[in-house]
Amino acid sequence: MKVDVLVIGAGAAGLMCAIAAGQRGRQVLVVDHANKVGKKILMSGGGRCNFTNTGVTPASYLSANPHFAKSALARYTPADFIELVEKHRIAYHEKELGQLFCDESSKLIVRMLLDECAQAGVRIETSCGVERVSKSEEGFSVRTARGEVHAASLVIATGGLSIPSMGATGFGYELARQFGHQVLPTRAGLVPLTLSGKHQERYQDLAGLALPQVSARVGKRSFRAGLLFTHRGISGPSILQISSYWQPGDDLRIDLLPELDMADWLNAQRAARPAMELKNVLADALPKRLAQRLCELWFESRPMKQYREAELNQIAAQLHDWPIVASGTEGYRTAEVTLGGVDTDGLSSSTMQSKLVPGLYFIGEVVDVTGWLGGYNFQWAWASGQAAGQVV
Repeated sequence: MKVDVLVIGAGAAGLMCAIAAGQRGRQVLVVDHANKVGKKILMSGGGRCNFTNTGVTPASYLSANPHFAKSALARYTPADFIELVEKHRIAYHEKELGQLFCDESSKLIVRMLLDECAQAGVRIETSCGVERVSKSEEGFSVRTARGEVHAASLVIATGGLSIPSMGATGFGYELARQFGHQVLPTRAGLVPLTLSGKHQERYQDLAGLALPQVSARVGKRSFRAGLLFTHRGISGPSILQISSYWQPGDDLRIDLLPELDMADWLNAQRAARPAMELKNVLADALPKRLAQRLCELWFESRPMKQYREAELNQIAAQLHDWPIVASGTEGYRTAEVTLGGVDTDGLSSSTMQSKLVPGLYFIGEVVDVTGWLGGYNFQWAWASGQAAGQVV
């Protein structure tokens, strides 16, 4: 079988690329080893798909080359994808921090992409694994579970290693290496952190307890959002965000009450409630079980009148700079994304085409571009898919 464009991977980036190429009159085939398209789209945002973020900037992405994503993101913006969503009359809302979600179901986003593919004449084959890829005179020869495909252009949109239970594999990295591309070390990103030993024992029984607003910090990078204690460690949006910047051995600090000046607040409480114990005062600002645990671990709980101002200031400073020693992450099993991947030095930032092999393209998560939590990675998928789709 001969086609103009073969896209390997029927996720967000692959489908976006196929639509753009099909609309230009290219004959496009998309193959995927999974049994249905857009599995990650379907599960994202609790089934409502956080499909983009209105605050996207290149600074919201991690890459060995922080400038690489600029071109594609500038040429296909959140407004462009919103226009497509509105064209298909999909109702959506902003949850927080520019995060846009479907009102109803992420299935509507997949249906929209499939409808666009159908209108553009794109053919999609699921449950169709790829067994071998080789360069040919006309372009590429690809042996699939359904037979041989010859394509002038080959687009790798296979995603990363996150959530292997949904079929994630390292196939895209293997193909990149096969064609001479460097693949930067990969690790789990946007992932819960684990504690071990005494650090786990201290907080294990707080599992399920949540704080609506903390500030998690590693070095100069910090994120303000919720935190959740788990049986194995800590999670929640602030921890998922900082996990992409944290590596074993890094100093992780949590401001437990970033919206309060704790020194002023504690001294005011001492004046207003001199007989009340510290642990009960703290239970007005923090969940009661956490307030008690912090007093057990760090602060001797006494009536407020027994504390000097300097002592309360020191307690406040610790609450704003709580050290937590993470031992690792939950890994690819629960990670939302994969950090690292195909080195951008080998790709054109405007077209995603290989600088080594004409007609070969890498898009989406397989590339060393990883966004923050909150719709940023979908926007990279749409933008990088569109960039390749305009030229394949």
